[in-house]
Amino acid sequence: MNPIIGNLSDFGMDTISFAGNLEGKLSAVKAAGFEQIMLNARDIVGHPQGLQAAIDSVKQSGLRVTGFQVLRDFEGLTGHLHEYKVDIAKSMLEMCAALDSKVLLVCSSTSTHATQDLNLLAKDLRKLAMLAIPKGIKVAYEGLSWGRTVSEFAQAWDVIERADIPNLGIGIDSFHILATQSSLDDLEIIDPEKIFLVQLADFMCQEIPSVEERITTARHFRVFPGEGVHSEFLADLVTRLYQLGYRGDYSFEVFNDDYQQLPLDIVAARARKCAQWLGEDVLKRSVPLPNQIRLRPSTKESSKG
Repeated sequence: MNPIIGNLSDFGMDTISFAGNLEGKLSAVKAAGFEQIMLNARDIVGHPQGLQAAIDSVKQSGLRVTGFQVLRDFEGLTGHLHEYKVDIAKSMLEMCAALDSKVLLVCSSTSTHATQDLNLLAKDLRKLAMLAIPKGIKVAYEGLSWGRTVSEFAQAWDVIERADIPNLGIGIDSFHILATQSSLDDLEIIDPEKIFLVQLADFMCQEIPSVEERITTARHFRVFPGEGVHSEFLADLVTRLYQLGYRGDYSFEVFNDDYQQLPLDIVAARARKCAQWLGEDVLKRSVPLPNQIRLRPSTKESSKG
């Protein structure tokens, strides 16, 4: 009897992994068998036919939008800087809603102008989450490994708890956890219902201790899970998240200059291979019952039932 084979429903690609136009990226992701896509704002606003044409292309692709990214340096500012960022946030929420995205990704601030008072950071994130409520959008707050005050996921969770609002949750990014060498044991403090997004990537060096090297690696040299030197760590992360109770999406956030020089279908095929490794090998092993896997049925399989 053939073993049960998983599908790609739980995994999605990110438009930042590809070169080319939006339509080409969407087509390559769809052809590779994925059902969802993480959208970068630049791919939307940079469409040569304008914003509405980009929105139409996303909807016509049939791909579900995993999330919309990214709002940077939002929290902890005062005066005109704060008002400016609130205005930017409102515009991004408008685009997020127009794309039928249920999640807006927010990265922890790197600004030297931002306060380091955690309660004030939480207050601003609560304000952002309240702006998102009428649009039915969740805000996923992610700790950048070079963030000024919040650089680890446990710190991000602390701020989220202080904000105490249902539609503000955490974004887990494997790259930043690896970069800061954060302990996965800290995942135990997080409510799995408040994990709104998990982004996965690897890289080719064992450690990236300096901030400058982290930024360079993050923006140019990430690789897909299973292609780097931290496969065991990534398998452990995904398994722990499953055991914690996480049943949401995994997005491959892979910034890679080499991938930008490859045909779109080649890049998508690499992503599919890593999704199969995670879904059929890693997550299947984490399910306690025999002959079962954790992957949800695909949309097509569900319709047959």
